[in-house]
Formats: sequence, structure tokens, C-alpha cells
Amino acid sequence: MTNIRLTKPTIAVLEALLSATDDAPAWGLSICRNADLGPGTVYPILERLSERGWVTSREETGPHPGRPARRFFELTGAGRRQATEALNARTKRRFGLGLAGGSV
Repeated sequence: MTNIRLTKPTIAVLEALLSATDDAPAWGLSICRNADLGPGTVYPILERLSERGWVTSREETGPHPGRPARRFFELTGAGRRQATEALNARTKRRFGLGLAGGSV
């Protein structure tokens, strides 16, 4: 499993995936909406996350009259752990900078 470059769009996608639940799974356009990003940004990020084993996807199996089936995206166990660790480490770095006695 390789590291992911944590750009602002990638962070937004990871946060959207982390906030998904069984009752409200993450699907392509819901991730776009929650991350406030366009599909041209979100889908390549999802592809990279999938290639690195952080995300799996599955097609909607229930009825979906009048629209195509949705593709649901979910963090793998390792992906959830890696994403949480990466976001926590990033937060610590960001907030730790101004607290070390230096000027902001």
C-alpha cells in the first residue's frame, strides 16, 4: 500500500468517504457534492485511491428507476486506517507549527 499525496481535493474526498455510513453510502456525485468538487477532479482521485487499495467500489443492486445504477465507493479497512492516520498527522503538523514558540 503506497502513500497518497494529500492535496486539498484528496483530503475533501477522503473526508467524504470517512463520513459515509451504511445508511448513507458514498456514491460518485454525492462525493462531488460533499467535497464541493467536480467529477473531473473526484473520479481521478477515486481511481488513484482504488489503485492503491484504499477504496473499493460496487454497483448499486437495488431498484433505481429512471436513472443509471450508482457506483458506491467505500474505504477498505486498511484504507480507512491509512486515511485516518494521514489526516490526523496532517492536522497535527498544521496546528503544531504555530505552537512551538515561533511567530505565526
